[in-house]
Amino acid sequence: MADGSGMAARAGARDRVVIVGAGVAGLAAAMELSAAGHEVVVLEAAAGPGGKMRAVPSAAGEIDAGPTVFTQREVFEALFAAAGTSLEAELTVRRAELLSRNVWPDGATLDLFDDPARCEAAVEAFSGPAEAARFRAFDARCRRLFEAFEGPVMAAERPTPLGVAKAVAGDALRLTRDMAPLSTLWDALGRQFRDPRLRQLFARFSTYVGGSPFLSPALLMLIWRSEAKGVWTVEGGMRRLARTMAAVAERNGARLRYGAPVSRIAVEGGRVRGVIVEGGERIDADAVVFAGDPAALAAGLPGRDVQRSAPAMPRARRSLSAWVWTWAAEPEGLPLSHHTVFFSHDYRAEFEDLDRRRRPPEDPSLYVCAQDRAATPGAEGPGGPERLLMILNAPADGDLGPPSLEEIERCTTTSFARLAAAGLRLSPPDLSRTPEALTTPDRFAAMFPATGGALYGANPHGALATFRRPTARSPVPGLYLAGGGCHPGPGVPMATRSGRRAAEAIMADRASTSASTRTATRGGTSTG
Repeated sequence: MADGSGMAARAGARDRVVIVGAGVAGLAAAMELSAAGHEVVVLEAAAGPGGKMRAVPSAAGEIDAGPTVFTQREVFEALFAAAGTSLEAELTVRRAELLSRNVWPDGATLDLFDDPARCEAAVEAFSGPAEAARFRAFDARCRRLFEAFEGPVMAAERPTPLGVAKAVAGDALRLTRDMAPLSTLWDALGRQFRDPRLRQLFARFSTYVGGSPFLSPALLMLIWRSEAKGVWTVEGGMRRLARTMAAVAERNGARLRYGAPVSRIAVEGGRVRGVIVEGGERIDADAVVFAGDPAALAAGLPGRDVQRSAPAMPRARRSLSAWVWTWAAEPEGLPLSHHTVFFSHDYRAEFEDLDRRRRPPEDPSLYVCAQDRAATPGAEGPGGPERLLMILNAPADGDLGPPSLEEIERCTTTSFARLAAAGLRLSPPDLSRTPEALTTPDRFAAMFPATGGALYGANPHGALATFRRPTARSPVPGLYLAGGGCHPGPGVPMATRSGRRAAEAIMADRASTSASTRTATRGGTSTG
């Protein structure tokens, strides 16, 4: 049954935009378009909003099982302002004073702060005055790179190597030296620092976008600047951000439907005309935003008519997946911060396992989020079971099947032994009673079809990876793309930007179409 009586009967009505997916990108597009007066319908297969920004239950309450913080606060301030409200009016957010606690197998610990001077002092106490000076130079280098590439890459509609070259021409020599275009992140950091632990620490930024530091470009070091500019926690967790974005869109007139998977995007006469919801319902539309992973488009899951709208995603181009534990426990020993990272003995061996052997590492680095602890130095837990998230990087091979019971036991034993060796005693969750406490790549593959469980779209490997990401306007007229698999890339603020960019493209294109129609009517001649 069609929603509406077809495009012809809707002539003169508000433009209708259907958004497929209620992750942060789809929600951002819905906020922008509904505030601008468009008729917006959001269709989401899951039972609620958020996408990868999901939460799971535990004995201590709901736990963020995806992103736990956001950066680039200005992105959200601009989004909420465009929707007729403000970030402060809708949410309580707090700046993290302590960005992360970093722990090595020998027990050495380094805290990073949102203040570069405090970071420098911490590095000096950790590794000496010479390394503190190198950190100061590194921080300045990342600042220059971030400021230089914010406009021509992150804020650009469709970045190109030539456009970037033109934009940085005024300071080309220094910026070329800073970005080290022929180096991997690992190699560039090896020249930046002498302490191998600092090299390992900042090499971790490649995993923020699903890549290996041994294959990713040195330019990814600028991620440090994004984090150093400010990290924000949300009262009620990141799922509260998703729910609030959905509520603001609904206040502005958007309709959000959950449990409504789209089986096909309808293309007629060479352009998108709507979508078919699973079960056969048709919803006509003037434009469709696909806010899922572009790999699903390339695989033809929403229909072969839109298959050419995204590049194919071979297994080698997938970003990392993860094993994610979410459970309640009482930590003992090493004091956790809101974010604590436990590094492996040998980063190269760890990524050999991930990239070449295609298996979870024998000696893994682990990220632990203690969600009931404030992101301030010395923050204590709640004095009982607290909500914990632990992430182990893994290959995106979830479409090959689930891990065996033996592999689950091995990974669990290895991971919790790594924590114990660093002085943190934690009881693992009882998976026989709470199987939802562990999410493996096969489960991510089921949630996000055609990805194999890849959590960041395509990996960032190679100097041109940034320029290969799909952009808002697809090759199929009427179909627009948004999400972490699209430009400008993965992460909550970047996916939010992509959603706004898709909305802006739709509004510009619809305004252009309306202007052309008016001109044709007044002049008595149609041009198309």
